[in-house]
Amino acid sequence: MSLLWFLVVGLVAGWLAGMLVKGGGFGLIGDLIVGVIGAVFGGFMFSTFGISSGGGLVGSLVVATVGAVVLLFIVRLVKRA
Repeated sequence: MSLLWFLVVGLVAGWLAGMLVKGGGFGLIGDLIVGVIGAVFGGFMFSTFGISSGGGLVGSLVVATVGAVVLLFIVRLVKRA
């Protein structure tokens, strides 16, 4: 996947993660940045557990969204502490 598609998928995943994880947030821009980083984290997490997303745009979006939700949840827990 090209860098542009990776960024677009990460931005969409960050927006989706911001909608799924409620609470004191980082705003739209912060959630989008966490989404891009979460996309990397999700890819690492899925490959570590040996789970295949099946490839393609939808699979990449699912992996990126799951990674962004997990990362956003962890970051918000740390922010509260």
